[in-house]
Amino acid sequence: MKQLSVAIIGSGPAGYTAGIYTGRAKLNPTLFAGEEMGGQLMFTTEVENFPGFPEGIMGPKLMDNMKKQAERFGTQIVPKFVTAVDFSQRPFKLWSSVPEGVLVTDLIRMSTDEYLRVAQKIKQTEADYTADSVIIATGAVAITLGVPGEKEFMGRGVSVCAVCDAAFFKDKKVYVVGGGDAAMEDTLALTKFAKEVYVIHRRDAFRASKVMQERVLNHPKVKVLWNSEVKEVAGEMMLNKMKVVTKDPQTGKIVKEDWLEADGLFLAIGHRPVSNLFADQLKLDSHGYVLTRKSLSEAGLKLAQAAVDYGLIAYPSMTSVEGVFAAGDVVDVRYKQAITAAGQGCEAALDAERWLEDSRG
Repeated sequence: MKQLSVAIIGSGPAGYTAGIYTGRAKLNPTLFAGEEMGGQLMFTTEVENFPGFPEGIMGPKLMDNMKKQAERFGTQIVPKFVTAVDFSQRPFKLWSSVPEGVLVTDLIRMSTDEYLRVAQKIKQTEADYTADSVIIATGAVAITLGVPGEKEFMGRGVSVCAVCDAAFFKDKKVYVVGGGDAAMEDTLALTKFAKEVYVIHRRDAFRASKVMQERVLNHPKVKVLWNSEVKEVAGEMMLNKMKVVTKDPQTGKIVKEDWLEADGLFLAIGHRPVSNLFADQLKLDSHGYVLTRKSLSEAGLKLAQAAVDYGLIAYPSMTSVEGVFAAGDVVDVRYKQAITAAGQGCEAALDAERWLEDSRG
């Protein structure tokens, strides 16, 4: 069992930034990056909105730069998943093993109940690490359709971030899947660049706010395919077509099936925080986001109010357990941008540094 001063769980912008700051603070951090390092930006092409890169930078390159910078300041990068934790007492315990027959990547997609059953088995073994403090930066995963071709064309016409990728579809024909506010926002973002924007929605009415619906439905570039679903995406080097079916809203039977030409497909059906690991360890909100003292919710406000010290909120990035901090998309219910995740990673690192100093006297 290895004892750590700071354990960072996650390797996206929040995790790597936390590594840079805790490394510079000489805290000898260990960052558990998982087997696929870099987070969601590894599936993005050119990033144009991260400050400091006026010509843009490829997502994987940006993450590799962050990794190297964290390593430069002494962060040890471990290509393992943390598969279970025990935050009931300090030092905290971390496991990186899984029972026979279970893949570590399966843990992300499991339901909470399924994961907790697996975690119970994991914790019957000796923990692999203990840590004085933990920074959680496990991020979120976009909810996808699970249709043939979707994974193969992710980043090659299929996207989960219109804010990130809209500019690459200038004068193109694109589709947005979804019916909530996020889908409406993505649609409007795309109208600034694309020639035609089609919204595909499986029902006969949106569930977005009325204001957002009106903006979309009244926009001259937008058309809506009601009662429709994407069943397959295809192409050569890039996405160029997709199969869409239309169903009878009363019977659910398919009444139409078409292969439609498409330059881009944007999935706007939500994100799910990667937080199963902490389901029975920390306070989460109703959607599974880890609560901190700066969470943008009523529950986060309550944590903050309980931590006011001399008129200021102490350690704003701290979770419901002292010594455990969180940053990035596993916390962020609103912005979900690389730059905001990096900023939160900085905050968590500074809070962890100060908390360790205070707790050690």
